[in-house]
Amino acid sequence: MNAETLELARLQFAVTAGAHFLFVALTLGLATIVACVQLRATVSRDPVRTEMVRFWGQLYVINYAMGILTGLVMELQFGLSWSGLTHFAGNVFGSALAMETLVAFFIESTFLAVWIFGWGRLGPWAHVAVFWVVALTAYASAYWILVANGLMQNPVGTRVDGDTLVVTDLSAVLTNPSAVTAFWHIAGGALLTGGFLVAGVSAYHLYRRSRHGELFTRSLRIGVFTALAGLVLSVVTGGMQFEWLGDVQAMKIAAFEGDSAELDALQAAMSAQFGAGDYTPPSLARAGGVVMLLAFALMLWLLIAGALLASFRRAVLRFRLWHVVLVASIPLPYIAMIAGWVFREVGRQPWVVYEMLTVEDAVSDVSDTVMRASLLTFTAIFGTLIAVTVWLLARHARRDPGTGFLGRVIDERGGQEPSTAVLTFVGR
Repeated sequence: MNAETLELARLQFAVTAGAHFLFVALTLGLATIVACVQLRATVSRDPVRTEMVRFWGQLYVINYAMGILTGLVMELQFGLSWSGLTHFAGNVFGSALAMETLVAFFIESTFLAVWIFGWGRLGPWAHVAVFWVVALTAYASAYWILVANGLMQNPVGTRVDGDTLVVTDLSAVLTNPSAVTAFWHIAGGALLTGGFLVAGVSAYHLYRRSRHGELFTRSLRIGVFTALAGLVLSVVTGGMQFEWLGDVQAMKIAAFEGDSAELDALQAAMSAQFGAGDYTPPSLARAGGVVMLLAFALMLWLLIAGALLASFRRAVLRFRLWHVVLVASIPLPYIAMIAGWVFREVGRQPWVVYEMLTVEDAVSDVSDTVMRASLLTFTAIFGTLIAVTVWLLARHARRDPGTGFLGRVIDERGGQEPSTAVLTFVGR
């Protein structure tokens, strides 16, 4: 295998998977917030909370749509660039991805369409139930992806039969600690991402003295406390993952700690077991882990201070320096999650399926010219989708509530108007 082709394939996967991951994190976080706010709005019959559902739900729909597009494009690369992986582990890996597709494209997308077009048509509790299905299936979709990724990190419940991987214990695959702990870690990171976005956008409107002060005051508090809960969950499950990694992927932990003696010993042991080769993770893995921890530390201080300030209504409404800090902090969860993903994935190199299949054996036998062309194509597509999504999210986030598309109904004359019935339908 040409070394340049191998590095191009790695870079292509990093670009596509990393970019798609950004959409997934916000989708999960916003889905949780919107589901809880809509449930509260239905119980309280509060038109302000109903308007909050419309405003944040609109941002959710935009992000979800682009996430679906990036997911479709990303999966094309498996057949193009990683035929060795699909041949070796397709029996297990492909099944998990198929389940994710069924959940995301058939259940989640269908119920989301019902929710979007059901404003003013469904009963209030039916409308709430529909979106809770959307939120729960979003998490189910993430779980199946992590089952596939967990297989590559820790291939329990499987054995090699000839030149393919087969399942011997389905329950072990589904309860793989690499998948389960990572799922809760990702859930925490998603709440962080959604919480920081809600707090930051609310702070932007409060800084500009929006006439919807009550809506954004409540939203800012929701964002801060949601992010704080997400941070706690991420830290706890992150610690659990480090403990697990010490037993299963000791090389990754040694690289993170910079323990050269341990790295040399593990390198010698792996060379004796698997043959000559470089089994030490690249320095990028340690850099990813360090950046992740630094970002978490910064967010911790911001959220502790934010939780204190959010207790005072005057600070929420008038503390403009804090508003600026919250807006500037929106990218922090993205930085932390991408850095953590780099640590998780790069740290197990040179393996795709740990201690079973190397990256070199997994990549497709194509020329560097073909791989370079596909990398440029995927990068251009993903760059365009990210730019369009950021523009759409920023455009709609800056608008006043009530001016968006979500929750509008068609009047009898065929025109559109933000019907007051939509704003108060939860009270019917």
